[in-house]
Amino acid sequence: MEERIIQPGPLLPTSGGAVNDPESLSPLVLAYIGDAVYELFVRTALVAKGTNRLPQLHRAAVRLVRATSQADFLARIEGMLTEEERQVMKRGRNARSGQAPRGTAVIAYRLSTGLESLVGYWYLRGEIERLEQVLSLLPWTEDKTEGGEPE
Repeated sequence: MEERIIQPGPLLPTSGGAVNDPESLSPLVLAYIGDAVYELFVRTALVAKGTNRLPQLHRAAVRLVRATSQADFLARIEGMLTEEERQVMKRGRNARSGQAPRGTAVIAYRLSTGLESLVGYWYLRGEIERLEQVLSLLPWTEDKTEGGEPE
């Protein structure tokens, strides 16, 4: 049995009003939390997989956390989402989050916001097993640098 990458522990909220009721939070607040959780998961998983050189870690993390990669990943997992999860994702996707970063298509940015909302939702609900189940499907085996060369 593989060791869990994310361990329930002190980073999970135990009290705090709206934090204990993620359904009441704005989808953009869920995305704000989800962005941090997603990046932490990616970074931790990369280190756990044995990558220990900072340039490689950085390139691999950037490749997995950019909006286009998140949008592609969401397309891969959308069929396995429950109706409730799909609704959370759609709320995030449709939220007005401002302007997409330069060089990023608006649709990719919105889809990535939807994924981040869902990650934040799972995290704040304490659904770590579901979070880990889905994020473990990230395309780790496609390790290529931004220039297209294998690492």
